[in-house]
Amino acid sequence: MTSDVPGHRILLVEDNPVDLDLALRAFSRKNSDRPIEVARDGEEALSFIARWEAGHPVPAMILLDIKLPRVNGLEVLRRLKSHPRFAYIPVVMLTTSGEDADVGQAYELGANSYIIKPVNFARFIEAAEQIEQYWCLLNELPR
Repeated sequence: MTSDVPGHRILLVEDNPVDLDLALRAFSRKNSDRPIEVARDGEEALSFIARWEAGHPVPAMILLDIKLPRVNGLEVLRRLKSHPRFAYIPVVMLTTSGEDADVGQAYELGANSYIIKPVNFARFIEAAEQIEQYWCLLNELPR
């Protein structure tokens, strides 16, 4: 059985196929061997909690969109951050919404960072590299 200690994987929660492809290409561009798991809606994202409880490896971080079908990203964030075993997992909101209400609510619910998706691919690659560098390599999580 796998422990709760985060590994090297990333959970990407994104419903838009174009944004999903862009994110996957941006993260793979660096020739990283870091596994990226994908959830395409909020309900699928929440199903990962049961997987982690069953021993599936816990991600080093979660990239979470706000505007998701079935369960929105803010509700996913609320449920994750209220979970006693997995609340420490860093959650980076990666979304197109720059609305003050969304930014404020995300931080109130425990988001670790809020990034508005760059529309330019080169800028998106740069943002992905910085996100991975900080949250997966530099950031120290409890063991």
